[in-house]
Amino acid sequence: MAIQSIRASQRLDSRGKPTVQVDLKSSHGTFRALVPSGASKGDYEAVELRDGDPSAFQGNGVTKACDNVNRILGPKVIESGLDPARDLKKIDELMIRLDGSADKSKLGANAILAISMAAARAGAAAQAVELYEFLAGEGASPVNEYVMPVPFMNVLNGGDHSGNPMAFQEFMIAPTGAASFAEAVQWNAETYATLKGIVQDKYGMAATGLGDEGGFAPPIGHPEEALDLLVAAIAKAGHEGKIKIGIDPASQSFFQKDGYNLGFKTGKPNILDAAELGELYRQLLDKYPIVLLEDPFGQDDWDAFSKFNESCGVELVGDDLLATNINRVKEAVQKHACNSMLLKVNQIGTVTEAIAAAQEAYSAGWSVFVSHRSGETTDDFIADLTVGLRTGHLKSGAPARGERVAKYNRLMDIEDDLQLRKVSVRYAGASFRSAHH
Repeated sequence: MAIQSIRASQRLDSRGKPTVQVDLKSSHGTFRALVPSGASKGDYEAVELRDGDPSAFQGNGVTKACDNVNRILGPKVIESGLDPARDLKKIDELMIRLDGSADKSKLGANAILAISMAAARAGAAAQAVELYEFLAGEGASPVNEYVMPVPFMNVLNGGDHSGNPMAFQEFMIAPTGAASFAEAVQWNAETYATLKGIVQDKYGMAATGLGDEGGFAPPIGHPEEALDLLVAAIAKAGHEGKIKIGIDPASQSFFQKDGYNLGFKTGKPNILDAAELGELYRQLLDKYPIVLLEDPFGQDDWDAFSKFNESCGVELVGDDLLATNINRVKEAVQKHACNSMLLKVNQIGTVTEAIAAAQEAYSAGWSVFVSHRSGETTDDFIADLTVGLRTGHLKSGAPARGERVAKYNRLMDIEDDLQLRKVSVRYAGASFRSAHH
């Protein structure tokens, strides 16, 4: 199946910033991809190319990245004659070579990823299979049995995603006790609605404004305040014991040379060293039903990660630490720094490199946790990726805002599709960490 055309356009993400959209045409149709963008970015991520022209979108335009698709990447991929149905990795490798940099900064990770995602969709169509089945094949996962993920929904926002004093970025609810993905979404939506009422009663209507990922951002500053709100909402919604909690402090956001400043948004320093911050986490883990902790320390604080992991009884996820980069994953395995990898396709910049990083994590006995970005689009690619790679859990924000709900709706469609076709499918539930194994 030959690719006939590849065209990029500048469109908007959920924060009103430009992003790259690609339409790839083949004999099987036209396939579109829209790439996301993060707010709390680590130094080891692939680099999205921005125009830097302050007269347009505050310098955030992506016309250069689009030009690189239309004038360089697209024509070379078409000229290569590579078939997305069987050559997705070769297409990605060709684009990496054309870029020539270590971090995709020359042509732009946003340009490269948009083609990679669109090519995956074209490959699935050429094989006459759903995208999740195609990605399962790319990841060497079974295509005759699937696992639906536990949705970790970020319902209280802080950090770089909101204007409240909270240093920790995400407080998530995870319905591990549900019987299906559809029921999991229902329970989370009920808890989210209940939480809104509790927040409104306690802090007033103004406190029900939403952060970037659809969660509430009331005027709270201590993590226990957020966790108490979640525990109350879960219980009031009738799901006590059936919904667990995940936290993403995104600690790189408040890491400073002299420690971790939990007051970084308030102008009143509250600095803890790594040992003190680790003790805070242990206190929270002991007191609340927390099953997942992401990026508790900064992207280069290997010692803190490794020490904490020695006695960590929950899923310890590396995000900025790993950047969906197979080399960073290998280093973390060697240093026993964590036990799970956050997978963000735009952190590494191609679909097949993200899959390779996931496979490396699996080979170490780790979990893989798929993630959206705070600057999202309505593209639901990560829903299929989560099912295809059998990761057992993902996070895509609150059950609100169209760009977040698009992923959850797609996952419910996938669950329905598999059941209608009588393909083996189960909900990961409490075994979300080991769904792949």
